[in-house]
Amino acid sequence: MASDQENSQDANAPDDTSEKEITRGITIMKSIIRDRDKAVTYNVNWNADNQLIGSNAAKLASYIGTLVRMHIPITATRWSNKELGSAKDKIWTEILRSFNIEDTTIRKKYILQLAGKRHRGWRTFLTNKYLKDKEIFFVEYDPEYPVKYAIFITEEEWVAFVAQRRDENFKKVSATNRERASNPTYAYKKGRLGYARLEEKILDETKSDATSLPPHVLWKEARVGKDGTVRDDVQHIYDECETLSQSISTAEDQENRSVLSRALNVPEYPGRVRGKGHGCTPTSLYKNPRRRNPSNQEVMETLQALQAQVLQLQKDNERYRCMEKCSSQLKETSEKASINCQNKFPEGISSCQLYLSSPTYRLVGKGKVHNTSGDLLHHRPLPDGHLKVSVDVVLDKDALLPIPDIVSETTLLRDAIGSFVAWPLDLIFIDDETPTKPASKDKGILRHNESVASQKEVFAQGSQQLSQKIGSRQKNKRDLPVTYLPKKGAFVPRYQISLETLVDSSDMATAGAIRLLDMEEDIFGYSCTETIGKEDLEHIFRHQELGVGVIHTYIRFLYDNFMRGNDQLSNRFRFVSSSLVNKALICREPDSCREYLVKRFMASSTNNLYLWPYNSGCHWLLLAIDPLKEVVYFLNSIDGEWTNYPDMKQLVDTSIKVFRSQRQARVPRTKSSNITWIKVQCPLQRNGIDCGYFVMRFMREIINMNQIEIPITYFDEYKCAHYTRLQLEQIKEELCQYFIEKRLISI
Repeated sequence: MASDQENSQDANAPDDTSEKEITRGITIMKSIIRDRDKAVTYNVNWNADNQLIGSNAAKLASYIGTLVRMHIPITATRWSNKELGSAKDKIWTEILRSFNIEDTTIRKKYILQLAGKRHRGWRTFLTNKYLKDKEIFFVEYDPEYPVKYAIFITEEEWVAFVAQRRDENFKKVSATNRERASNPTYAYKKGRLGYARLEEKILDETKSDATSLPPHVLWKEARVGKDGTVRDDVQHIYDECETLSQSISTAEDQENRSVLSRALNVPEYPGRVRGKGHGCTPTSLYKNPRRRNPSNQEVMETLQALQAQVLQLQKDNERYRCMEKCSSQLKETSEKASINCQNKFPEGISSCQLYLSSPTYRLVGKGKVHNTSGDLLHHRPLPDGHLKVSVDVVLDKDALLPIPDIVSETTLLRDAIGSFVAWPLDLIFIDDETPTKPASKDKGILRHNESVASQKEVFAQGSQQLSQKIGSRQKNKRDLPVTYLPKKGAFVPRYQISLETLVDSSDMATAGAIRLLDMEEDIFGYSCTETIGKEDLEHIFRHQELGVGVIHTYIRFLYDNFMRGNDQLSNRFRFVSSSLVNKALICREPDSCREYLVKRFMASSTNNLYLWPYNSGCHWLLLAIDPLKEVVYFLNSIDGEWTNYPDMKQLVDTSIKVFRSQRQARVPRTKSSNITWIKVQCPLQRNGIDCGYFVMRFMREIINMNQIEIPITYFDEYKCAHYTRLQLEQIKEELCQYFIEKRLISI
């Protein structure tokens, strides 16, 4: 009978049944049950994104599948069905008996979501094995009852399950999903490993201090086959993600779509993060609470605040129009007068008082104004809106000249006593005049009502405070210069003001004007000329993103002011040219970039730290390379990892290995392929502009500390979470002062 029954079943079944395809037994995880009876439990680990990792992760995932088959009927079509609540609680309880997991809401939610995936996979497996043929199409005959899984499925459940799967609506959905999954554009190639355990594997192999990797890095690695090759289309998506990651802030990434979704041009589904795997959500990744819709009261309060801002803007606009009207009237008066001869002043030479309006309106000196037709200043015409004055008395010794005197290289008013300078018309007052100050919100004493004696007294007090502040901050003569206003202690960007005024009065005010700065061979290992354009200077004045010309000019400043004539520093620190090694050249001419780096490394036989400002296309970061010790210090002001720049890292590693070979160094086998990369916990920028300024200050501080080894937590003397605007302005002051001192800009 048994034989007849088997023959009858064989007659109705296809030739290659799924029973013959499976050679292993039913997975019921008996070892876990035996260990549980012995009171043995398993530890599990979680990563920074609250995903399951570790050696027992796969064991737990398989055990969850077994529990799902035991407690959840295959006829359950919706995992969110409340009728499954007791069965889910049973699964959670059984897992807690064998695995050491915190009994928290977030852990239970993760495990039960994983159980839901196992249930869907179980139902799909039964469908493909018993209800479909080789071509994955539904069979017409009645499928046999899977006796092998009788411990999980009753005959009544099987009949109901078959009826569900043969429903026409289900068949349409199945056909659509089959077509979509039949030929994926970017196929996943890591089997059951999953993104979380793939991330764990990469971090272990690279011995990285990072706790997680960007989604697009994991996405790329998950599509690398066993031979290690990366398809061109996958690499293209990765490169596009690298570019987008430098221009899109974390807030934009969270609010709209991730850089990976943007590069793939696909929507980002809610509740998940593409490229991070099961359990990682936007909320857990970005550590921000979910936004709620504002209440009516909050909307009204916001509307009222906006209305108040609009009213204030209207008032400011009206005030600006009044000031513009007054300025145009002054300009008309200037144009109607003869050359350099102003009707508002007596013709000839008159005693006058000299005022400055920035950063505060104040009397700074006395002298004589020369209101003479056709008068020149140092054989050059006077700038529009200015007259020639001779300086006799200085009341504010730290006052800057409105326009620096290039001939005598004078920028301070106190250095111009007895000489002629150009002074703005509206800041010159004849001795018998009473100067008036524009309306101000400051309710303190007005300068025109304050006696000269009281001004000197205030200045004396301010000078004493200034010397105390500078004395407490400066440790040596090479420390960063800090300039304070005598009274309020506010930073004065005096060299920026002077340089901007100088640019406006020279041919550099014209678009396309350039200046050339010679770079000696000792700086980058070859002689070259750096080009400085008007737009480079405008980027400094307006605090915008910096180009390579400005970065190289600051390197020349560091060389001239720190290393020239100092054998200890010049033999310890060297620079790598950003013009010869950058992202574009690494991709286009990797061999020439490698040859240049190796040549730089071969330039010295002692320990050197090579400072390389690297431009990734739209972001500056700093590499400090010690080729002899084979250590690379990675300083990134946006807290990114070096794994985000694989082309750069590969170039550095290859160059160090070639350098090692050329100097015939013997390296232990354990280190032969292990170049040490150290991520320095340096200050971080809070916008998308400051990266260039951060890199310049990093180089300044590294040279100032005179240490080859950079601490992982950065230098104690400069340790901070973020650089202040004042700290960045100090770097800009040094740049502008260097432009003036080198006489790169002249009238």
